[in-house]
Amino acid sequence: MKDMAPEYIPTIEDVLAAHKRIEPYIHRTPVLTSSYFNELTGAELFFKCENFQKAGAFKVRGASNAVFGLSDEMAEKGVATHSSGNHALSLSYAAGRRGIPCNVVMPRTAPEAKKAAVRGYGGIITECEPSTTSREEVFAEVQERTGAEFVHPYNDPRVVAGQGTCSKELMEQTDGLDCVIAPIGGGGMVSGTCLTLSNLAPEVKIYAAEPEQADDAYRSFKAGHIIADDAPVTIADGLKVPLKDLTWHFVSNHVTDIFTASEEEIIDAMKLTWQRMKIVIEASCAVPMATILKNKDVFAGKRVGVIITGGNVDMDTLPWIKG
Repeated sequence: MKDMAPEYIPTIEDVLAAHKRIEPYIHRTPVLTSSYFNELTGAELFFKCENFQKAGAFKVRGASNAVFGLSDEMAEKGVATHSSGNHALSLSYAAGRRGIPCNVVMPRTAPEAKKAAVRGYGGIITECEPSTTSREEVFAEVQERTGAEFVHPYNDPRVVAGQGTCSKELMEQTDGLDCVIAPIGGGGMVSGTCLTLSNLAPEVKIYAAEPEQADDAYRSFKAGHIIADDAPVTIADGLKVPLKDLTWHFVSNHVTDIFTASEEEIIDAMKLTWQRMKIVIEASCAVPMATILKNKDVFAGKRVGVIITGGNVDMDTLPWIKG
């Protein structure tokens, strides 16, 4: 298959402008360290904790950049998107701050905690089946009905530029890193990381981490073109979507490697992080830690930035609690 070239590729100037634009609406999240994880991995780890971000996830960066970058005329009809959760609630948050409507298409299987958060921020949910095909079909109907501005969860230059502000902060908060690792689903966070680091710190290697049961980015990376899965099943619900043309551009040009972890390894890493760091992280953001533990030889002796992407967890269905 031939991959399409993106229409517009955001620049480092877009990232810098995004950071100024969204500053009033986001947290500058902390960077935490853990002597336990340093000893366990043989690396020096720096955790950029977007689980403490507004709306509980890094996606509020890209969503806020898109919403507050709209002209008044464009903003009148509101914004719309499709998302399994974190982008949905982040866009609802940003739209609420601007006082405009937000329509969201979500899989019926999305975590109830994320649906509740979307509604809490004023988002209007239309449910779809848990597949990329259903999601896009239902969304087309919603957008036609509302005329709202589509803000794609990751294949949008405004969103990628917003996500790039996370690694900009990380570099400002640490005294030099050898590499940065982040989870990959559609690739919005990884693309923003690539955009920022390739310009501000080109010597820093970029790695991505993915569930074995939703490893289309890994397979795409190895094959040299996008391979899309329609409905993968994994505990890491935020990483089920495929790469698109814009995110593939960044992944294929700037990522050093992609590592995968099993469901058991992801759950173990999530639980260990809760136990040892006393922070709430969701399964999707445990994937980098799982892959570091699995590939210690790659990271040993290195200063590693680990992006913890969110903390929106359904407390009634924690994966290590047997029902």
